[in-house]
Amino acid sequence: MSSRDALQWVPNRREVTLASDQKPQLLVVVDTEEDFDWDAPFDRANTGVASMEHIGPFQELCQSFGLRPVYVADFPVIDQEPGRRLLREYHAAGQAIIGAHLHPWVTPPFEEEVNAFHSYPGNLPRELERAKLSQLTARITEEFGEKPTVYKAGRYGFGPNTAGILAELGYEIDLSPCCPFDLTADGGPDYTRFTSRPYFFGDGLLSLPCTGGFTGWLPRSTARTVYGLAAAPALRWSRMTGVLSRLKAVERMQLSPEGFTFNHMRQLTEHLYAHGERVFSVALHSPSLSPGNTPYVRSDRDLHEFMGTLRTYFEYFLGELGGQPSTPAEVRSHLLAS
Repeated sequence: MSSRDALQWVPNRREVTLASDQKPQLLVVVDTEEDFDWDAPFDRANTGVASMEHIGPFQELCQSFGLRPVYVADFPVIDQEPGRRLLREYHAAGQAIIGAHLHPWVTPPFEEEVNAFHSYPGNLPRELERAKLSQLTARITEEFGEKPTVYKAGRYGFGPNTAGILAELGYEIDLSPCCPFDLTADGGPDYTRFTSRPYFFGDGLLSLPCTGGFTGWLPRSTARTVYGLAAAPALRWSRMTGVLSRLKAVERMQLSPEGFTFNHMRQLTEHLYAHGERVFSVALHSPSLSPGNTPYVRSDRDLHEFMGTLRTYFEYFLGELGGQPSTPAEVRSHLLAS
């Protein structure tokens, strides 16, 4: 176990799943955040939310399939009218779920040094992580008239104190784990030993990880190890992960239109479904819904393809695969009843 292995921070972890004869459940989770240059240093002055005025077509797409997206929103979005305006409208109409998404560098109180390590909320001192999430929780409650119960750590930054803080603040569901990715290069958690399966932890908290995994003909028991060796810094010059992908031996994927095609998303879904998984979560960032904010959508053409990927995947999942739209609370109810 590495020193950043997030499994050690998940007390009393109990993996669960829906029965194999149940319809697969589809969640859509949007990291709803300010616009900033992902390649630039973190900056407290970056609090613009112009992209939030462009989320309408995405919301309409979700509604056309009966999906209620989960907008896990951070402080700059909630604290500014242009950021929260459409979210308030969707929430009031019962068309969306509002959760919390903690970006420490733009969330008060501002006490920590702004750097990559502190951009993961779980790396903050316990009282500071709690204070920031408390302020975000209070702000969401004030603006939406309802206390959030769903949390996703900014930059997937779950930490050693996060479980206890979530319980204290009344959260029920955590969406933070980004399996099977290792984010330790700049101080983040290591999720390589996680699967996409839901699990209960702590005192009744439910985690619904981002859907991800290794596909290919290598056995699941060895795929993680082989990919980890190929991705090691000493071998990056060899581009061995690309070689393994072309050989269809092992490939690391996430259920997202950001960096992945529909064919990737379908391949991952069918692989996980064949291994008994029944809860699937499509993930994206709100700035990707307006050109020029993220590496994935630089132009109007990129946005058209991005939305097309989502539409095609929704058609496949809810049609060919026979799945159904769901929300984190609905999945929790299903799991508690099973």
